[in-house]
Amino acid sequence: MNREELLNNLNPLFFKGIAHRGLHDKIITENSLSAFKKAKDNKVAFELDVHLTKDNQLIVMHDSSLKRTTSKEGICEELTLKEIQDNYKLLDGEKIPSLQEVLSQTNEEVPIVIELKAYKGNFRPLKKRLIEELKIIKDKKNVWIISFDPRALLGINKYGYMRSLLIDRYHTWVMLCSFLFESIDTHYSLLQRRDHISYRKKHLVNVYTIETEQQIKDSIGYVDTITYQYLDPEIIHKYLPKK
Repeated sequence: MNREELLNNLNPLFFKGIAHRGLHDKIITENSLSAFKKAKDNKVAFELDVHLTKDNQLIVMHDSSLKRTTSKEGICEELTLKEIQDNYKLLDGEKIPSLQEVLSQTNEEVPIVIELKAYKGNFRPLKKRLIEELKIIKDKKNVWIISFDPRALLGINKYGYMRSLLIDRYHTWVMLCSFLFESIDTHYSLLQRRDHISYRKKHLVNVYTIETEQQIKDSIGYVDTITYQYLDPEIIHKYLPKK
């Protein structure tokens, strides 16, 4: 697909900015149902992270370790979904949601970016489970799938979903795999690299994680959309061109 076709293959709300782990703040914990509901209520696309539990379920959590957002030791992949939801709470007291709970709450009213968090080489069962859970999606333009592990993204396009390869500052060699995918999701510090500028001629580029208005200004002209946190969505809308 060319750039125009890629743009048309995604819900236009993606190009008004993407709320990183939902619209969270000092009160609402990241990757919570409240953060996602706030994004939905504000008509904002949002991003979330999924891990494969011991019993082959998808739990929404950024880290494999549960410690940072629950204050309690544990590894997502070493526990069942029930064990996690019965014994852990987010810092704001909320339950840790499953992907199914998020999809049901959102009901495709806003589009979602799903990051696959591969753990100890489990990329195959992880993406297989994701495809199974996405069978309830009515419009595939509402889902954009991303991962730092290119293996987790291979083959997902045959199910009709757009993919984006995450690029960080410490593993820029992964950019060599970028032409296998429709888009990249790159760190703010890498935007002006020649390979990123060249890539965008035929593909899409998103940037993460924008936290200041100056970073937005610096990104314009290099990206198609922005993943942000701790900013009012209206600030993002002011700078992103309308699609």
